[in-house]
Amino acid sequence: MARLVHLSDLHFGAHDDNIVAAVLAEVDTAAPDLVIISGDFTQRAKTEQYQQACAFLEKLRDAGHEMLAVPGNHDVPLYDVFRRFLSPLGRYKKYIDETLCPWHQLDGVSVLGLNTARSLTIKDGRINSEQRDFVCKHFEEAPKGDLKVLVTHHPLFALPVSDEGILGRPVGRQEKALDVVNELGIDLLLAGHNHRASTHHARDLVTRAGGALVVQAGTATSVRTREEEQSFNILEVEPGAVTLGLKRWTGAQFESAEPTRFVKQGDAWHRAEVLADPAEA
Repeated sequence: MARLVHLSDLHFGAHDDNIVAAVLAEVDTAAPDLVIISGDFTQRAKTEQYQQACAFLEKLRDAGHEMLAVPGNHDVPLYDVFRRFLSPLGRYKKYIDETLCPWHQLDGVSVLGLNTARSLTIKDGRINSEQRDFVCKHFEEAPKGDLKVLVTHHPLFALPVSDEGILGRPVGRQEKALDVVNELGIDLLLAGHNHRASTHHARDLVTRAGGALVVQAGTATSVRTREEEQSFNILEVEPGAVTLGLKRWTGAQFESAEPTRFVKQGDAWHRAEVLADPAEA
């Protein structure tokens, strides 16, 4: 069994220092095997914002935490047009990670990050044919029986971004992603971008998507909330089972929602009983 902490949309430059400190404390308490951060480290990809994000990551590393990260659209400069097109993720590589599509293996779990941020799309993300082949190569080489986790910043699906049911746009060239998810039997799709925490079954969203479990993280530390408070996810994962716990900010601290357990039968995930907080197990 492996424990994953899933953070997203930190938005340094539009963050709350108190919440940042609380996240660091919560991660230490959870003692995860891997911290996953699914993009938008900065608000406007400025040097000082990247430096703040880097300091946050250094604290996690100093505490002994392994990390896997992917960039988001806010990590590409918006107003610096020269840098946007000639070196869109140069600062990300300098301060966060030189690898834009990282690969990490735990006992029984293979995790791959995929960069969906682009210079031309401004807000939306895309996947190309080379990335599709990259995903196939890695997961085909994963040990048989491993639970397969794919991490992107942009959701692969159109998901609700408001309480009125307004949907955000899916990742560009969605069909390339859905084909590989289905063909390889990818188990978990972790993403952010919408600042809303949610869990879905992929085939309920798009028929051809296969049996993956879609796990969205809210914003962990940004003050740019969208009709819900800051939050992050804690996942207990093992072949054939996932327990998902949500930590939500109350204004003074993070509190745990009731975790939900999912078990895999055949190629599909099914919700099981509600269990105790995985961070306290």
